[in-house]
Amino acid sequence: MKRHLSFVAALGMGFFASMTAAYAQVRADTGSIAIGGSVTSSTVIIGIPQEKVDELVRDAKRPLEELTTQQRENIVLLKEKLDLNVSQVRAALGILGENDIPPERLAAKLTEIAERFKNLQATASAQPGDDPKIAALKTDAQKAIEAGELAKADALLADVETEQRRALDRLAVNAAETSAQRGEIALTRLRYAEAAAHFANAAAVFPPGSINEDKRASYLQKEASSLYQQGDEYGDNGALLSAIEGYKRLVELTPRERVPLQWATIQNDLGNALSVLGERESGTAKLEEAVVAYREALKEWTRERVPLNSAVAQNNLGLALTRLGERENGTAKLEAAVVAYREALKEWTRERVPLRWAMTQNNLAIALRALGMREGGTEKLEEAVTAYREASKEQTRERVPLQWATIQNNLGNALSSLGERESGTAKLEEAVVAYREALKEWTRERVPLQWAGTQNNLGTALSSLGRRGSGTEKLEEAIAAYREALKEQTRERGPLDWAMTQNNLGLALFSLGQRESGTERLEEAVTAYREALKERTRERVPLQWGISLGNQGIALMFLAVRRQDAAMAETALSQINTAFETMRDSGHAPNAAHYEQLLPAARAIVARLRGR
Repeated sequence: MKRHLSFVAALGMGFFASMTAAYAQVRADTGSIAIGGSVTSSTVIIGIPQEKVDELVRDAKRPLEELTTQQRENIVLLKEKLDLNVSQVRAALGILGENDIPPERLAAKLTEIAERFKNLQATASAQPGDDPKIAALKTDAQKAIEAGELAKADALLADVETEQRRALDRLAVNAAETSAQRGEIALTRLRYAEAAAHFANAAAVFPPGSINEDKRASYLQKEASSLYQQGDEYGDNGALLSAIEGYKRLVELTPRERVPLQWATIQNDLGNALSVLGERESGTAKLEEAVVAYREALKEWTRERVPLNSAVAQNNLGLALTRLGERENGTAKLEAAVVAYREALKEWTRERVPLRWAMTQNNLAIALRALGMREGGTEKLEEAVTAYREASKEQTRERVPLQWATIQNNLGNALSSLGERESGTAKLEEAVVAYREALKEWTRERVPLQWAGTQNNLGTALSSLGRRGSGTEKLEEAIAAYREALKEQTRERGPLDWAMTQNNLGLALFSLGQRESGTERLEEAVTAYREALKERTRERVPLQWGISLGNQGIALMFLAVRRQDAAMAETALSQINTAFETMRDSGHAPNAAHYEQLLPAARAIVARLRGR
């Protein structure tokens, strides 16, 4: 949360703005790195520019002979890199197109699908003891997989499944494996809910406590993992709740005393599901459970025993603690998050795993900035800036352009916060540069919401610069940036973000209105605050409501003075007083003191305009 407090010389008044800093944190599963979902540890496809991959996805359904020579050459290159045949490569590209995968995740998902194709080739073959009919169906399914015809393969395996279930007692294991194979096909098609159902069917073949208990547990673990991906990637909270229930059941089925490392893996996975759900809920219960789960995992995933797994859990623990720290008033959770990230960095070194090292540097910087915002001085903010600059040494624009843009945006946030605590403008100017760098990759066409968030952040830095200077250029630029942000940050798409940007726009317009002789800008500021208050209601977000109401009151008071309008001044006084009472009653003493300091001057203006 970025908060800006500046004082207005003309009336001894000030205003207060609330600003949410856009940033991204990264969660890691065992052997994987996740940004809103798992990303396999396979090497990212290289040698083909992003836009060429986009073309191949778009034209996946066109006949091969209709493709350009360059496209066919790129398919051959993917065939070699992914170790698939041409039909499978084209099927994988078609799956990406069907699922509307964001550009920044195309490479990871393509790798994921390729790995699953290889698994399918190994698992869908006929088994010794299959009767001739089942063997023939499996052979046809294998051919369909070779041809990239996954829907046909699934249909054939459904026939196999039917045949096997007719003799369930005799073919229980084979039937379960077939259900699991259908689950693997669904995973390859990125249909996670379907996959979970197939794995559940596989597990249901075996009664609890049977001689096949380990197989049953492995299918239940795949079911929970599929539900986690469905919940994480598609915003399905019901799936996350089911995943959490599944992982908790698995903790009991895989006791620490018998299989300690597997138990720790499940604890880490349970923590991930709890953490994602906790981020979406307003309370802290799920995040606190996540912290407990990660700490349980670390009892077996020790640095001495499994150093890289220990780093995974430490990084994930840091994420959950950071989220908790952001929602609590103290600094204990944020300080603990910093410790966890630094523990992870002892094993995730730059030499060993450069991209994970950079990811954790980014996460560390986010926690340090949040800590710095709560403490006096600039030490933690300066540490955050250093950590972001370290991360950018490996997450370069050439290597991972979208992640590089994330770091540039986050660096801008830290520099902006630092600049507000310093008397000069150097850090604010650096923040502006960082935001503009981020916008080179976070374009409106490519990632519209990130683009809008950075435009909002850029506007805030420019607005701060404008208030410190004597001209109006920076304030005009800030207003333009906020209006750009509102093109994508619409009320329908994200009502509270839209309201935040309307509030920030009001602040910039108000600052500009103070320097101009007319009333046009002040009137625009009042309108912007009015828009913000449509979503920043007292019932929904009382503190933000109080801030926007108080900001509008200050703008109205200036407008009343220029118009010599006593009634408007009385309305303004009432709003400033309400803002004061809201902050006081909510326990926000600095904000309450700010509005309280404005009240005497506001009362004097009302009295003067009344002619007293």
